[in-house]
Amino acid sequence: MAKPRDEMLSIPQVIEEIGVPRATFYRWRQLRKGPKAIKLPNGTVRIRRSELDRWIATREEAA
Repeated sequence: MAKPRDEMLSIPQVIEEIGVPRATFYRWRQLRKGPKAIKLPNGTVRIRRSELDRWIATREEAA
């Protein structure tokens, strides 16, 4: 059985899922407090589903 691929999410998908304004998300990225992202050669930024889930889990533990 093939292993499912780790979905690559766009920033609009991520901010919709976590429910924060775009400016807040970019501020978190600037402060290195957001989920790790990948900048693709065409300039778009993607976040792996597994990284977003890990980041959310760490926020839950800290709360």
